[in-house]
Formats: sequence, structure tokens, C-alpha cells
Amino acid sequence: MLKGSGIRLGAALLALLFLTAGNSVVHATSVDVQVLGPDGEPVSEVAVFVVAPAAAARMSAVATATMDQIDTCFVPHMLVVQKGTAVEFPNSDVVAHHVYSFSKPNNFVLPLYKGDAHAPITFEHAGVVILGCNIHDGMLGYIVVVDSGVFGITDVAGRVTLELEAGAGDYLVNIWSPRIRDDQESLQKTVSRQSDATLVFGLQKKLRPPHDAQSTAVKWSEY
Repeated sequence: MLKGSGIRLGAALLALLFLTAGNSVVHATSVDVQVLGPDGEPVSEVAVFVVAPAAAARMSAVATATMDQIDTCFVPHMLVVQKGTAVEFPNSDVVAHHVYSFSKPNNFVLPLYKGDAHAPITFEHAGVVILGCNIHDGMLGYIVVVDSGVFGITDVAGRVTLELEAGAGDYLVNIWSPRIRDDQESLQKTVSRQSDATLVFGLQKKLRPPHDAQSTAVKWSEY
């Protein structure tokens, strides 16, 4: 009788261990985000990122990212990175460039160069870094530095899906683009981490036109 009780007790403990292990597994939850303009049309190339301590802890900064220069343009036009990321600035163009940013505290200067003449720049502060070239006034680019490791950029359908660890509490989803004129308060939404969610950001104000380095219709100062 005691032997049978021991077997049953062992089985119960084993089941409890499996149950505990199952409860300790962290399941990812997703948030599908879509950005629509005032005309209801999707808006691509919008930075979407999460602001939450849990999100920041989930992923460490990647080793490096790249902002290239091709055909007198920054490529990509907008880059999103986590705070602490080192960004390389190769010049793959046929002409030399002099890259700079006045966006404090992330300001920097890379004197006139071609190829890989300069070491990567590590961005330690969250915020938008506006890039320019001291030789070519039409060149314009952005690096969006965020605290969180959860971010993305909307596609041609104005959509992006973010993955976040499930858990109690809320988190904030922010969007940003140099084309957006809406007030900052309308560019942030709160979502619960307990389940999947869908967010639609419906912009109210007319968007700035896309930047075109070859056109004089849109001035650099408008961005």
C-alpha cells in the first residue's frame, strides 16, 4: 500500500513539474498596426515602435546597422534602430559625401569621404536623427533611435506586425514619419500585453509629400 502511494505521489509531483514548466513558458503576443492617411489610403515607410520596459529588456541592441549612400541618396531613407546600436555609414556612391547631423545629443560629423573611411557611430540616446550632406543639399535621411527592441516599418499596405512577450500590464505603440503633421498625442496608442491586438492609426492632417532629392518642389527645411 505504501509502495503504491509512493508511485502515485511521484506521478503527482511529476505532473506538477510539467504544469509549472508549462506556466513558465512565455508566449509571444502580436500587435498588427496599420497607418492610414486622411484620405483612407495606406501610408508606407512609417516607423512603428513599442515603448515599455519589458519590451526593451526582451531584445538587446544589434551589433550594427547600415545607412548607405547611393545615387546621392541615403539608403534607406529612414532607418530604425535600438538605442546602443552602432550604425555604419559606407559611401557606395561614385562621388564623395560629407555626412553630418545637428540632432543633439546624437549629433556627429563624418568629413568628406568615399568607401568605408569612418568608424561606425553608436547612438546612445533615443530620438530622431536627421541626416544631411554638406556637399549635396538635396540629401536627407533619418535614423529613428528607440528604447525598445520591438519595432518595424510599415509596408506598401501601411501595415507592420510587432511581436512582444505576453504578460500583465499595458504597453505603448508609437508611430513616426517625417511626412506626418498630426499632433504627437494622436501618434501613440495603449495596448494590453495579455492578448493579440489590432491598431489602426487614422491620420487627420494632410501628409507632407515624399522627399525627392532630385526635385526642388519640396525644400529640405520642410522636413
